[in-house]
Amino acid sequence: MNIWSLYSFVSRSKQRKKVFLLLESPKTPTEIGEEAKVSVSHVSRTLREFAEKGIVKCLTPDEKVGRIYGLTKEGKLLLKKMRK
Repeated sequence: MNIWSLYSFVSRSKQRKKVFLLLESPKTPTEIGEEAKVSVSHVSRTLREFAEKGIVKCLTPDEKVGRIYGLTKEGKLLLKKMRK
């Protein structure tokens, strides 16, 4: 998927955009939910969508609770574009 398609996907939803921008530094879904003021289930669903698109990855996949998510190389490039 090209960078502009990803930009469009993230930007189309206020909540998706909030969640994405909060991933500038790695965080757990609970931390993101608290900061974005959205439910953890919404954050988890959004993170799963982002992972499918290759812009976010789980940094602690072996953990059952408190998994930490961060941006991939492509996600960092997208973040730069969104911050402009």
